[in-house]
Amino acid sequence: MSMQRFAYMTGRSISSFKRDFQQVFGISPGRWLLWRRLNEANNLLTRQGYTLSDVYIKVGFEDISHFSRTFKKQFGIPPSRISV
Repeated sequence: MSMQRFAYMTGRSISSFKRDFQQVFGISPGRWLLWRRLNEANNLLTRQGYTLSDVYIKVGFEDISHFSRTFKKQFGIPPSRISV
């Protein structure tokens, strides 16, 4: 779901939604969403047995190399080293 949709659902402009979200949760909505996507990817790889090729698309990345770099930055290891 887009940030515009979240803002609309909460009855705020996009800028006030982002500001309020940051104030309440201490993280920008974009970073929070990325964190959630990476945690879901980690779960799919470690607990569900999905392949790397399936996971990066399932969690919304368009490019496997970008996904791998971002995943490694978050978890300290590349997703290709995760096995069930």
